[in-house]
Amino acid sequence: MSEKTVSENIKSFAVKKAIDYVSGDPEKNIPKLINWADKFDKDNLFPAQRKKLHEIIDNPDNNWYRLILSLWSDIDDDVRKTMFENLAVNSFLIGMDKQHKIQDKYNCNVPWAILMDPTSACNLHCTGCWAAEYGNKLNMSYETLDDIINQGKEMGTYMYLFSGGEPLVRKKDIIRLCEAHPDCQFLAFTNGTLIDEEFADEMLRVKNFIPAISVEGFEEATDFRRGKGTFKAVMKAMEILKRKKLPFGASCCYTSQNVDSIGSEEFIDMLVDNGVKFAWFFHYMPVGNDAVTDLLPTPEQREKMYSQIRSFRETKPVFTIDFQNDGEFVGGCVAGGRLYLHINANGDIEPCAFIHYSDSNIKDKTLLEAYTSPLFMAYKNNQPFNENMFRPCPMLENPEYLEKMVAQSNAHSTDMQSPESAEHLCGKCKSYAENWIDTADKLWSMSPKCKNCSQKCSK
Repeated sequence: MSEKTVSENIKSFAVKKAIDYVSGDPEKNIPKLINWADKFDKDNLFPAQRKKLHEIIDNPDNNWYRLILSLWSDIDDDVRKTMFENLAVNSFLIGMDKQHKIQDKYNCNVPWAILMDPTSACNLHCTGCWAAEYGNKLNMSYETLDDIINQGKEMGTYMYLFSGGEPLVRKKDIIRLCEAHPDCQFLAFTNGTLIDEEFADEMLRVKNFIPAISVEGFEEATDFRRGKGTFKAVMKAMEILKRKKLPFGASCCYTSQNVDSIGSEEFIDMLVDNGVKFAWFFHYMPVGNDAVTDLLPTPEQREKMYSQIRSFRETKPVFTIDFQNDGEFVGGCVAGGRLYLHINANGDIEPCAFIHYSDSNIKDKTLLEAYTSPLFMAYKNNQPFNENMFRPCPMLENPEYLEKMVAQSNAHSTDMQSPESAEHLCGKCKSYAENWIDTADKLWSMSPKCKNCSQKCSK
């Protein structure tokens, strides 16, 4: 056993023991753990992180502290322990070291998470849903899904997300994958309507599966996009999960039509009251030949979501992620394997869930071969696509990049129903991209991460 392996095992053991220690009395032991961290960080490697942690724990009324403590009061002990170990030990401590080795050896991106579609089938047909463009007949076999995970773990990826279609159409296979890979953390973006008592009991049994339930606002907005009765079904699913002490989140797509509702304090309070621990906010993308561009938020609406979500982070006990406006925290675009990639139900390996072009298929290539393919290398070589991290996307805010990368890599549209050219997709985004520049520059100039605030941001 190498010296580095021994060191990793010691660190893994220490983290696991820390998790056990906190569980004994979280309110008493969390502050002690932070104080120990201060003593062990003799080289002062993490001053900002430790300062933030102290700001949280030194104020018992802090919303972040309330959220942290709720993970002990509201979540099943074994589920919480499994979640922490899979994320802290496997995904970060062990996984990131493996990822860096592959990145250094092959000069390619290696993702922290893989998003994959077990099926294109869905029990709903939502307005503006990019997944609906694939049709209802595509599936990846259990064996293919299992092989993707085995390949991913070899390169340090222990986080797997399911989308679709509706992934819970394949709920038995998803539970089977959770059983086969207890060292991985699984999450599904789901409409929530297929979550019942039996499935929740299966989640309790395997311990490593978390749903993120799609909700577009209150009943009127959700049912308008997803169909009558959907909101009530979502509320029922949340009630079951909360009662059984299972962790779950919300997935929220904001459009020009629902910004006022989905960005309201009443909406976020409703999520918290129903047991939601995290909320992903996604910007509507005009993907597909028939996409409704009128649903794109205006610059004023997007800025409102930026302000509201950041306000919630200071006041609400829920972890919020703004997929488009949080680029400053992750260095821009996270796609193309930089932090994640997408594999659709046909096996096409795509750089992003919203970018339906590919030059690789899991039936013909290994994951490593896809990571070093022309399209994925084009992503790596061009990231970040803009110096302004509020303009991270090569489609929505920098459409000239996506059009160029697709052409240079000879990537093809993966839409099985109505293939869309990159020129057509990017053409729909050009006006939006231009209109967003002034607001994006204003926001970036206020960010502490902006290194050149006096100049316009362009690459």
